[in-house]
Amino acid sequence: MPKGAALRGRLEDFLKAAQKKAGYEMVMTPHIGQKELYVTSGHYEKYGADSFQPIKTPKDGEEFLLKPMNCPHHCEVYNFKPYSYKDLPKRFAEFGTVYRYEQSGELHGLTRVRGFTQDDAHIFCTPDQLDQEFKDVIDLVLYVFKSLGFDDFITQVSLRDQEDLDKYIGSEENWQKAENAIINAVKDKGLDYVVATGEAAFYGPKLDFIVKDALGRSWQLGTIQVDYNLPERFDLTYKGADNQLHRPVMIHRAPFGSMERFIAVLLEHTGGNFPLWLTPEQVILLPISEKYQKYSEKVLELLENAEIRALIDHRSEKTGRKIRDAEVSKIPFMIIVGEKEEGEGTVSVRKHGEGDIGTFTIEEFISLIQKEISSTLVKF
Repeated sequence: MPKGAALRGRLEDFLKAAQKKAGYEMVMTPHIGQKELYVTSGHYEKYGADSFQPIKTPKDGEEFLLKPMNCPHHCEVYNFKPYSYKDLPKRFAEFGTVYRYEQSGELHGLTRVRGFTQDDAHIFCTPDQLDQEFKDVIDLVLYVFKSLGFDDFITQVSLRDQEDLDKYIGSEENWQKAENAIINAVKDKGLDYVVATGEAAFYGPKLDFIVKDALGRSWQLGTIQVDYNLPERFDLTYKGADNQLHRPVMIHRAPFGSMERFIAVLLEHTGGNFPLWLTPEQVILLPISEKYQKYSEKVLELLENAEIRALIDHRSEKTGRKIRDAEVSKIPFMIIVGEKEEGEGTVSVRKHGEGDIGTFTIEEFISLIQKEISSTLVKF
């Protein structure tokens, strides 16, 4: 719906800005891919039975799948041109929509759906760069959580089930290197962690961030994974300082995880009381009669020029009703506009959950909003 779409767009812009600072490049990949792409990656063997049925094209024997994962596509993006060790790391990011056939009994609101968008990125680096890159991703995930008020979480190191190694691909050596890389990075960052045996991805171990919402429920959101196996399957290389070809290491990461699930958990966690920088509507103007419509529009224009998201309640309802409706909608600030305000060039302001906070000039109110936004934004 429109407000949800606006919220999601701002979350994406928020992460894009942080990723740009961290050296990521945005890419876009298709919603479908040739079946052979997922056979190469191993996803078809492991998850083909849970995917949507292959799409047959007019060409005989040609089959496509709705994209179940973004990583094979990002491997192809990397493979588009040769790289030297001087070019690495390469960090490709995408808000990529993927499709998986969840059983109808498993579907649940936005937390479990058949088509969802991941804030996905894949880092291709040298083995020597792996430790720092992994720690940098941890910092990014912690920044996202802190910015959105998720202070209660645990970190979970997800490893192989040694009793059922057939579930996984790759050599014992690569698995050992990947598992050690995650555990060492978590220890160096001083994070408390638990070990979950059998929760690794089929191609590599991972670090999962389990968040508790305001109701005490646990949700797996952010994830970081180390992968030595897909670079081998897709024959990814870079030229080293010795002028020989070497395999990059691949990091999979998604701070939000699924955008749909993250927004659902965020709604539950905040009860709809979002940080001011994120909320769909920051201010609502409540003219007490039609006579003050023009002044309301003037105030609205000044707010919009200051990049403050505002709207006018045009309804011919009583002011008390408008205030109650704005409170229910959890709009952070209400501006009451009447004869006194128009005459003095001021605005009377109410704050959600607090009530009347006084009368301000328009410039003073804009400054108040900007300071509150600035105080709630975490530096990255």
